[in-house]
Amino acid sequence: MKTSTLILSAALSVLATGTFAQAPTPAAVPTQVAAPIVKEMADAEVRRVDKDAKKVTLKHGPIKSLDMPSMTMVFQVRDEKLFEKLVAGERIKFSAEQIQGAYVVTAVEKGEKK
Repeated sequence: MKTSTLILSAALSVLATGTFAQAPTPAAVPTQVAAPIVKEMADAEVRRVDKDAKKVTLKHGPIKSLDMPSMTMVFQVRDEKLFEKLVAGERIKFSAEQIQGAYVVTAVEKGEKK
């Protein structure tokens, strides 16, 4: 009987003092929405495509997102669909990420003609 009396007493004291949790008012809820992350694309010339090894050699301009200067290097291509846009000798725009220590092409668009 004492337990129920204690619970009732605690509930009454919360109601009397007004110290109970309230749902946040609309003004207290932040309304700012984060902007989507847009990866900047770098220009490149496709030098070699190796579908079997899932790699592409690109002569590329600076890649700001990777803090990488212009150079020619080999990238991994993990998304098979990207090979449709990778043709040796063509100009492209691409984005890449460093994933588990490897540089991976993550997006490809046709580039401007020379």
